[in-house]
Amino acid sequence: MQILTLGINHHTAPISMREQVAFTPEMIQPALHHLKDHLSQISSSQLPEATILSTCNRTELYCAANDGQSSSDKTLFKNSTIEWLAKTRGIDSEALLPHVYVLPQSLAVRHAFRVACGLDSMVVGETQILGQLKNAVRTADEAGSLGTYLNQLFQKTFQVAKEVRGTTEIGSHSISMAAAAVRLSERIFESVGDQKVLFIGAGEMISLCATHFAARKPKLVAVANRTLERGEELADHLAEQGLVTESLRLSDLPTRLHEFDIIVSCTASTLPIIGLGMVESAIKSRKHRPIVMIDLAVPRDIETEVSRLNDVYLYTVDDLGDFVQTGTDSRQAAVGQAEAIIETRVSNFMHWLEGRGTVPLIQDLRQRGDDLRAFEVERARKLLAKGEDPQAVLDALAQGLTNKFLHGSLHALQHAQGEEREALMKILPGLFRAHHSDK
Repeated sequence: MQILTLGINHHTAPISMREQVAFTPEMIQPALHHLKDHLSQISSSQLPEATILSTCNRTELYCAANDGQSSSDKTLFKNSTIEWLAKTRGIDSEALLPHVYVLPQSLAVRHAFRVACGLDSMVVGETQILGQLKNAVRTADEAGSLGTYLNQLFQKTFQVAKEVRGTTEIGSHSISMAAAAVRLSERIFESVGDQKVLFIGAGEMISLCATHFAARKPKLVAVANRTLERGEELADHLAEQGLVTESLRLSDLPTRLHEFDIIVSCTASTLPIIGLGMVESAIKSRKHRPIVMIDLAVPRDIETEVSRLNDVYLYTVDDLGDFVQTGTDSRQAAVGQAEAIIETRVSNFMHWLEGRGTVPLIQDLRQRGDDLRAFEVERARKLLAKGEDPQAVLDALAQGLTNKFLHGSLHALQHAQGEEREALMKILPGLFRAHHSDK
């Protein structure tokens, strides 16, 4: 069984490429069904497995399928899966290829462990990715694309993440993306407490950002969301902290955008919500007072051309990623400890995976043994029914089982030659060595 991780992330691709490959939550289950069908066609596996993880920083496919043993089989498996991803997201595979990493077997396992522990994140040690990975696994389970191999991989992944969190200080010195959004805003405005803040979206990332901004007690906090009720829930929660809040519809943005000094956006929209013309109008109404815009969405919520406007300070998720690369030295000891734990757990998982490859052979040997036993027992019963001496029947039963048990090995040894015969002579004594239980 081949375990394969294929994807792109913030290390290998710019945001312009990541947003083209990203899946919205609604896309993932249909995509998983399509991916399973694709894997079935290119492998001998009747039950291929798949999971899709798609965040602002990465889109990754985790697959498990029989891909054959030859190098050509493995190349076909890899290339066809890259082509599937490109076709599914409507982009040219040649444009995607330079940014893709393909990790087979132990490399895929190690990568999953590192991702869950936050070692592959923009913010080393951050915890949000673990929740995102758990959601991806839950979605795969609901879609019926999570089988024995990936289920075991991810259960071990979550155990490793818990172990690393519990035994190292990997997250102790991290600056979260939400905290970075506040700090970048404070580069432009001396005090967030004197500003009006607008949050677009009401998901987990926006909720985290809102919590950090709320600590600065801004003059007003507004939440604009596609579903007004969801936006009202977040606004009400912030109001409980003593803030002045309101909720807006997305359709209100063109006429209300100019009222806000800081705008933080993170939605699941596949197209920009805020365009150049909308921001130009807002700046004109603000009489060119500066405005900070933080776009945490992938695909992006704010058109890239907005960054060219003189009075707009637009930051993307990659900009925040660069900002949070502080305190790295103080985390290196914890990173080293985490990597050591991961290496041990990768070895353990690969031992389990290799052991799974012997399961069909073990099942076949047990079945053959049961068939031989059933045959000899049935013959012994018939002899006893005829009144044969029980001791003689037992001797015959033992002799028959012994002969059948040794037949295959003796036959192979007698007909083997050269290196094959020498190999059998080394192996067989160990296979038939008597084991005596302690009394």
